[in-house]
Amino acid sequence: MRFKASIGYLADTGTKKGLGVFASRDIAAGEIVEIAPVILFGGRLEDIPDALSNSAFGWRAIGGETKFAICLGYGGMYNHANPANMIYSIAHERGMRFLASRDIRANEELTVNYNDTKGGTDSTEDI
Repeated sequence: MRFKASIGYLADTGTKKGLGVFASRDIAAGEIVEIAPVILFGGRLEDIPDALSNSAFGWRAIGGETKFAICLGYGGMYNHANPANMIYSIAHERGMRFLASRDIRANEELTVNYNDTKGGTDSTEDI
């Protein structure tokens, strides 16, 4: 099993979001940004410590059997946007794939949509 390294870097967003992940170069629509390893677990979201709950993905909702996944790498650091500039999906039983949903410019923040539990870029609700 291989994991693709991210093509981004962590930096302060200059907003209340704090740290975010930014593109280190131009990224083409459809390009893999990261394949991040995950830690899978069952249980209830309420049982996850607050420090980790913001990084938990609904693994079952996107096609897995386990209830939740914590993404390693930059996977747990992507901030929310609606619409987001990345989509996500299960890469294999222990990894999550993040793809550019559109062309992304160097130094642009890389984002996912927290409200679209199927990994899409848009949702009718916003947090």
